[in-house]
Amino acid sequence: MNRFIQRRFWIAALATSAVLCGAGASPVLAQAYPNKSIKLVVPFPPGGATDVIGRIMAQELSKSLGQQVIVDNRSGGSGNIGADAVAKAPNDGYTLLMGAMTSHAINATLQKATITYDLEKDLTAVSIVGVVPLVFVVNPTVPVKNMKEFIAYAKANPGKLTYASSGAGAPQRLAMEMLMKVTGIDILHVPYKGSGPAMTDLVGGQVLSMAETVPAALSFIQSERLRPLAVSTAKRVAQLPDVPTVTEATGIPNFDVVSMFGIAAPTGTSKAIIDKLNADIRVILQRPEVQERMLAAGVYVNYLNANDATKKINNEVAMWAKVIKDANIKVD
Repeated sequence: MNRFIQRRFWIAALATSAVLCGAGASPVLAQAYPNKSIKLVVPFPPGGATDVIGRIMAQELSKSLGQQVIVDNRSGGSGNIGADAVAKAPNDGYTLLMGAMTSHAINATLQKATITYDLEKDLTAVSIVGVVPLVFVVNPTVPVKNMKEFIAYAKANPGKLTYASSGAGAPQRLAMEMLMKVTGIDILHVPYKGSGPAMTDLVGGQVLSMAETVPAALSFIQSERLRPLAVSTAKRVAQLPDVPTVTEATGIPNFDVVSMFGIAAPTGTSKAIIDKLNADIRVILQRPEVQERMLAAGVYVNYLNANDATKKINNEVAMWAKVIKDANIKVD
């Protein structure tokens, strides 16, 4: 009888142990993660803003996680090739995306017929890490000094103004379309294959206006080869402290357009891993030296946790879908 009771005791103990191990799987997984190198996919070529941010984050995460985080540039398809690769990767936390989230949010509508992943369903936000502000600029031959004068000139001279962009789905293009929608002006769009050629022709006077990232436009503004009218952000930016926001310059409320960057994982990645990565990213982005390195590349640190990052990305998808529909924007 004693042996029978003892046997039943050990069976019950083993069963309880199994249940407890299952219930505690996530914390155990988080403690074990990572036990090998992590791949951080940058879906654009080396040298651009996404790549620069990715390399800073990879270096810092390597230190905090105790495993090497390797940058893997997979460019092509306006960022869709790299994003698709991560969306289809195992959801074990060892393949992450360093995304240009504004561009991905635009592509979700603009290239819906051709992209093979769903930004909102196939990827899970880990964190937003930073933003790059835009600035509206004109060639100095345009007889305006500020955004109010620019809007008035465009209305008084229909057909005379042109604006450049680096492509149909670029945040720069969409920012100008948003400005035109809220002000009622109509300016001819001249698309280019990249910001470099667009800026060259803008400085040369072949096109007359543009919304461009602050880092790309800054040297031309400082040398007075371009005239700044307003920044696209809700607040003024440190690199152009004397340039007003669109809201300050025109009274248009809630105008806030930035190019947003963040880290994402394949959907299904455990919450424990997401939380661990997010906690490390939060600490990293609080370091003054990291903020300085980001700002040197024109990136303003803007940390959002996983929940807030998800909401922000979803809001961007909805916002840009409306702009694309209202302006009838098509892929170039």
